Amino acid sequence: MRKLTFAAAIAAGAFTLAGCAGTGNDSLRSETEASVSTKIVDGKTTKDEVRSMFGSPLKTEFTDGGLEIWHYELTKLHSDAVSYIPVVNLLGSSASGKKKELVVLFSADNIVKRYSMSESAVSHKTGIFN
Repeated sequence: MRKLTFAAAIAAGAFTLAGCAGTGNDSLRSETEASVSTKIVDGKTTKDEVRSMFGSPLKTEFTDGGLEIWHYELTKLHSDAVSYIPVVNLLGSSASGKKKELVVLFSADNIVKRYSMSESAVSHKTGIFN
């Protein structure tokens, strides 16, 4: 009986872990628009301070005027229930979750000129669920 209980616990743990996927910058995991607004202040926060709070950006761009833009992103998905149905899951899968994105524009003197933090619902579907 103990072996059966142990096997069931291992299987439940495997299904729980298999149903989650996350990509991007983990420093955004606990951030919200409100929390970022307490950390970044337009015209005051420096590039070095942003890097120390959030790490290196996922992507860096430059405006036509030469100003630098940093992009941070975190996407966290969880498998939807349909992905666990035998046979049906062979025809496709479905996952949903949240995407957080922080975009920071720096002035020529490496001070935050403007920033934007957003959080939105996302979904990813394959096969017949697409």
